[in-house]
Amino acid sequence: MPSHLNRRVAAIGTATVAACALTLTPIAAGAAIVEPPIEYSAGDAALSLAAIGTFETGIFDASAAEIVQAHGDRLFVVNAEAGAVTVLDYSDPAAPEFLFEITSDGVANSVAVRDDGLGVIAFEAPDKVSPGHVVFFDADAADGDAAYLGEVMVGSLPDMVTVTDDGKYAVVANEGEPDDDFLTDPEGTVSVIKLHPTKKRASNQGNVRTADFHAFEEGGKKSLPEDVRIFGPEPESDYPVSRNLEPEYITTVGTTAYVSLQENNAIAVVDLDSAKVDEIWALGFKDYGAAGNGIDASDRDDAINIQQWPGVVGMYQPDAIASYTAGDETYLVTANEGDAREWGDYEEPVRAKNLDEDGLGPVCAPLADILDDEEVGRLDVSPENGFNGECYETLYAFGARSFSIWTTDGTQVFDSGDDFEQYTALAAPEWFNFSNDDHDPDDFDSRSDAKGPEPEGIAIGEVDGLTYAFIGLERVGGIMVYDITDPAAAEFVTYLNNRDFDVDAAVEDAEGEDVSNPAAGDLGPEGLAFIAASDSPTGEPLLAVGNEVSGTTTLFSITLND
Repeated sequence: MPSHLNRRVAAIGTATVAACALTLTPIAAGAAIVEPPIEYSAGDAALSLAAIGTFETGIFDASAAEIVQAHGDRLFVVNAEAGAVTVLDYSDPAAPEFLFEITSDGVANSVAVRDDGLGVIAFEAPDKVSPGHVVFFDADAADGDAAYLGEVMVGSLPDMVTVTDDGKYAVVANEGEPDDDFLTDPEGTVSVIKLHPTKKRASNQGNVRTADFHAFEEGGKKSLPEDVRIFGPEPESDYPVSRNLEPEYITTVGTTAYVSLQENNAIAVVDLDSAKVDEIWALGFKDYGAAGNGIDASDRDDAINIQQWPGVVGMYQPDAIASYTAGDETYLVTANEGDAREWGDYEEPVRAKNLDEDGLGPVCAPLADILDDEEVGRLDVSPENGFNGECYETLYAFGARSFSIWTTDGTQVFDSGDDFEQYTALAAPEWFNFSNDDHDPDDFDSRSDAKGPEPEGIAIGEVDGLTYAFIGLERVGGIMVYDITDPAAAEFVTYLNNRDFDVDAAVEDAEGEDVSNPAAGDLGPEGLAFIAASDSPTGEPLLAVGNEVSGTTTLFSITLND
């Protein structure tokens, strides 16, 4: 064990963990499959992951592979760099092949496909703050021209689209981010698009309704919970709450949509039949002073130092949100990435030690005694929370470095605590809290002062009668797998990272431009899609992952252990 691995990393409760090697299916030389991968598993792990095939764009750090959806023998992958959705044939998962692209004006952000092959793509406008649009397509078409069915206009910066299980609605999270100068801040909204339930055809503009947040403005019909974060500059004076709320991701349950409001640390509940926001509930804050909730808060301590910090809390701020049923109850699952507003002259993150220097106010005792660089002094925190009028009595960090399970009324029943940092430290201590675009050993621990591993994407699937959550870690990379069959007692199963930290993440092509290095494997997992055995070309369950930094789309086998 390297000398910089602090003993605290071994304090992982009662879980028994053991590393084991994987046997990978041989594929063509040069493809982005790392052998052996980085892996760490529970001693009684019921299943294993193995990377079996990948599609490489060669595009480095430009979001060339983001959201992934599967339909039949095809994968639909958002390539934001190309402003398109790439269609791949994965009938041989070991060698996915390019078929065609579906393009439109603006930038593709998200894709969803209904069971019958009606597809929807969310495109943001070229200037981001103007209304975006949704393109409908035939997922079974022979080429891009034949695939196009039509389009409708939606809100500003449509960032995510999904289709309800009954196929009656497409639902779009219109994030409404400010422009880069922070002179305009559009309203965040949710578009509810009525679809023909049995025919594969485009909807029309008359079937688009907008769920806005006007009822939550001051003096409106509905109250906004105190801990929902409304903050920062107000470029426009009308609808300050609606312009501040930023829908990020959606999961639907029947005729209800649950929408993550990431920067606001909240969830909106939308009735799809009426296209109205019924309520907003605040997610609260994670106590980093509690047992099992430690974090490594410093990138300057030259060690893996996961410990409790009383007076420091994490804002959950989930990106992806999913849902599933256990028993007779529905539960929500969130990947608690964290995010800040940084537009124009406004930069929300401030190092804890600089709160007073930046004229924002001093830190109260006893927190003021742990502001050295090796403690929490370099931790990025928000100046918008924790000030009591005289000093900062609590430090609010971005994200929770975890995933959580919630009831549909907002009660948390499970959080993975500090598992992600603990298990990645055990799996690859020399690359602890590494970033996703470099391999310099000096970058060890470099993300500890920010958001750590940054869990971003999540997929849920059933294997052999048990329900599993697959969570992608955007920074250090890799996939965490948990058995969530019992929501209140979810258990770690395995962690796999198809990444080689010992090689350059990028290499130069003949023109001197940086391109992804296939030998580096996958960097920056963002979108995950579980493919059930009944839908898989192999007859076995698979996981598809889009990696925004390496530009790779990788397929993983999911195998039951003996």
